[in-house]
Amino acid sequence: MTDFEALNRRVDELQRELEEKKQYVAALEKANKELEQRVRSASETGEPAPITELEETLRRFVATTAAILQAEKCVIMLFDKEQGELVSRKPAFGLTDEEVKRFRVRATQGISGEVFREGKPVIMYDAISDERTVKENVALLNVRNGACVPLIAEKRDEENRVVGRTTIGVLHVFNKRYGNIFIEEDIHLLERLAKNATAVIQNAQLYREVVEEKEELEHIIESVYAGLMVVNKEGRIMQINASGRGMFNIQSGNVVGKPYYEVIGYPKAKELIARSLETNEEVADEISLLTGPGGSEERIYQAQTAFVRGEDEQPIGVVSIFNDITEIRSVERMKTAFVSTVSHELRTPLTSIKGFVSTLLADTEGYYDQATQREFYQIIDTECDRLTRLISDLLNVSRIEAGRALELNPKPVQLPSLIEKVVSAQRSYTTKHTFKLDIEEDLPIVVADEDKVDQILTNLVSNAIKYSPKGGEVTIAGRKDSNGVAISVGDQGIGIPKDQLLRIFDRFHRVDNRDAREVGGTGIGLYLVKHLVEAHGGSISVDSEVEKGSTFTFTLPWKPPSLEEESKEAAA
Repeated sequence: MTDFEALNRRVDELQRELEEKKQYVAALEKANKELEQRVRSASETGEPAPITELEETLRRFVATTAAILQAEKCVIMLFDKEQGELVSRKPAFGLTDEEVKRFRVRATQGISGEVFREGKPVIMYDAISDERTVKENVALLNVRNGACVPLIAEKRDEENRVVGRTTIGVLHVFNKRYGNIFIEEDIHLLERLAKNATAVIQNAQLYREVVEEKEELEHIIESVYAGLMVVNKEGRIMQINASGRGMFNIQSGNVVGKPYYEVIGYPKAKELIARSLETNEEVADEISLLTGPGGSEERIYQAQTAFVRGEDEQPIGVVSIFNDITEIRSVERMKTAFVSTVSHELRTPLTSIKGFVSTLLADTEGYYDQATQREFYQIIDTECDRLTRLISDLLNVSRIEAGRALELNPKPVQLPSLIEKVVSAQRSYTTKHTFKLDIEEDLPIVVADEDKVDQILTNLVSNAIKYSPKGGEVTIAGRKDSNGVAISVGDQGIGIPKDQLLRIFDRFHRVDNRDAREVGGTGIGLYLVKHLVEAHGGSISVDSEVEKGSTFTFTLPWKPPSLEEESKEAAA
């Protein structure tokens, strides 16, 4: 074979090789355009392509790039703004996961940093002896030579003109096969391929942004306390959160895409959404719904709608928000009743005090003897004490609602003697009741605020008398508890309905039945008792049956938690 024939054959081989490379590049560019379209569609519809497609595209890219450039290794490094480093990313070709993890360098160092900063490609002829590669651990990566080009993202305007460029990283190929070195032709080809890599990476970042934004929005909607539901213009559900599913008793199954009027069983809620869709107006209303098993519980919602608009500002759907204001309305009603009740409770002793004082002042002739006058004074004194307790209770409620803990003045307390003192005082208020004390003989001494324990016992014994208007036995029992003592106060009165037991310790709450209303009360006594017990580190519970009576049991530890902490700190 002549030299001329050999040369022609070599030219033919190079042409075939060039044609194969062109086909590789064309295939990559086509795949990238398809990917760009997928991601653009994802950003508009909120239905992004799986991340596996992007990873697979990058995996094919690095493998194809290595094949085209006849390189043993190919890796992409991206700039980490927070760390100020160029960090290699998976997938890579010819590098293990551990090697990819290890390959990172400051953006101010190495050949990678030089290419990134200056935006110009570099050929590395001898990686081991090149001083610039010291920080890049090329020996550990078994790198002999390489070529590196910048990854430059171009920003274009509506007319496809480049209006800005940003370097986001670098693209490496290492170790030319067959002992060869990289040349300028390789650099030109690698720069062309780098454009495809940049586009794929940008698409991947756009994908992640779309996914993260969508997930963040879903998490926000799902965690919103209010019930929230989004329907499109056709009335089909686009989104509904956990509170909304609970509110509308949607137990299971995916209701997205279904008509809202088939999913929601409450006419008032359906009417609100329908009104907004039909009139193209945002509406607000207060609605009550019977929720829970069998519609046994009434809940009140502040409902309002708002339009979801597209890029053209035209409505594409309606979001309905349902805020549960049942407790707010309940508290408002209780406060109204409380004000009325407190007015009555204040007026009663004041009327009594005013009457007896006026009587005594009018007695200028000495009509009433000393014993009668003393009786009047005792009644006035008792009513003043009643007023003092009521005002003290109101002040304590104010402190609790303001977030200020009830201050304790702890000291050793003999509970048996304190219980006897309270019972002795309460005996003077009734002639219909008998009192039974069932106190263990060796009931231990506890460290507590004696005045506040007195207040707890007085309130519970007073309630036992008050809420058993026909009389009966009031039992006060005391037992040792595993962590302190347990005291119970039982009566044989009207009892508490089971559906109100959980709320009996709420502020302003009063049992809603005729007998309880006739007895009266402010609805703050048990609220204070609960907080006084808990301030000591104890707990309170109630066991009751209608028409048979109630038993309130509270526990007190050996000492309040604040003193326990002080003891531990002193021991430490």
